[in-house]
Amino acid sequence: MFCYQCEQTAGGTGCTKIGVCGKDPDIQSLQDTLIFGLKGIAAYAYHARELGHNDDRVDAFMHEAMFATLTNVDFDLSRYLELVLKAGEMNLRVMEMLNNAHTSRFGNPTPATVPSGTKAGPGIVVTGHDLLDLYELLKQTEGKGINIYTHGEMLPAHGYPKLKQYKHFAGHFGTAWQNQYQEFGEFPGAILMTTNCIQRPAKIYEKNIFTTGLVAWPNVTHIGKNKDFTPVIEKALALPGFAADVDHGHVNVGFGHDTVLSIAGKIVDMVQSGKVRRFFLVAGCDGAKPGRNYYTEIVDKIPTDCMVLTLACGKFRFFDKNLGEIDGIPRLLDIGQCNDAYSAVKIAGALADVLQCDINALPLSFVLSWYEQKAVAILLTLLSLGIKNIKLGPSMPAFITPNVLQILVDKFNIKSITTPDKDLQDML
Repeated sequence: MFCYQCEQTAGGTGCTKIGVCGKDPDIQSLQDTLIFGLKGIAAYAYHARELGHNDDRVDAFMHEAMFATLTNVDFDLSRYLELVLKAGEMNLRVMEMLNNAHTSRFGNPTPATVPSGTKAGPGIVVTGHDLLDLYELLKQTEGKGINIYTHGEMLPAHGYPKLKQYKHFAGHFGTAWQNQYQEFGEFPGAILMTTNCIQRPAKIYEKNIFTTGLVAWPNVTHIGKNKDFTPVIEKALALPGFAADVDHGHVNVGFGHDTVLSIAGKIVDMVQSGKVRRFFLVAGCDGAKPGRNYYTEIVDKIPTDCMVLTLACGKFRFFDKNLGEIDGIPRLLDIGQCNDAYSAVKIAGALADVLQCDINALPLSFVLSWYEQKAVAILLTLLSLGIKNIKLGPSMPAFITPNVLQILVDKFNIKSITTPDKDLQDML
């Protein structure tokens, strides 16, 4: 543990074995888990508020949870575990709120085929998560001869009717955040970063990248709250753009809960007839750490009578694979951004209702990857719903102590990923 939040901290530098207040490493672990979960909740709540939606219960919980981490407030392990799981409940509320904010403004996502290539002419690539920023940019670039591309977790934007109505919304460029050095360096246009995950801009594109919202980098032009993207547009027009059309195939998006549940009857029939043996939610964050090829390999090895649901940037380990279809339904269904874990929960809950079983009795396995605090909030949501047998990787969080991990194992049977073959044998 490490804590230096009070004046009496050991040696004036920090408590590392046990707090002078009596706080032990397990309490510190749950405090850290709670704080990281709150950061994830805050990110989703921020986006929803920008679209005019808020939730007083979520706001009140944020105050309660922050208060609980003050010095000499709560040392009860079981109470802290309850608070951590309550954070998961609140994150479900805030993801639902953000879903409602997105769909009320941009319409319910519908299946869409998204080109992965590029078109001749000037371009702007938009990365991050903020659909409202993308919408404002699409409006301001209409009729200017500039093609707009998504990058990273902006890919699901192509499923929203009010966004895909723009003819210059050209397609998707690149993959996940950790590849931006190479991918942004190859993009001959302007780059707009709307949220995390920004990395230090490389020299080759540092004059072409812009930030907006809460994301920023020293000496990078920042677009303020007025969302006047004129500097981005002018930069795009001044750069060479793409010389010719290039076809790199396509990917499919737009399989949120409204779309999937509209064919729930067919899906249930496919399960009951044995055409679909199992569903796998392979989802979460991508990253540069070795071992994430596990997620590519496991999707490759999932039997052809099983379907794969995915969301967030972890999908870029396999998003462009053609896994075929089962009775006309793609085996790979992209549910959306990380906050669209709400859709995954809705789908699972609806199928459990139709099949008259508990979620844990569904033919459904969770294979998750994590990187940052929003993923922590989503994991807490799944645990708060009582979901068991989650496979988590590429490694367990460093802030979870062995004792706290054992509590989670005993209560939820959460496990670290091993190898695709061993884990598939366990899940099947």
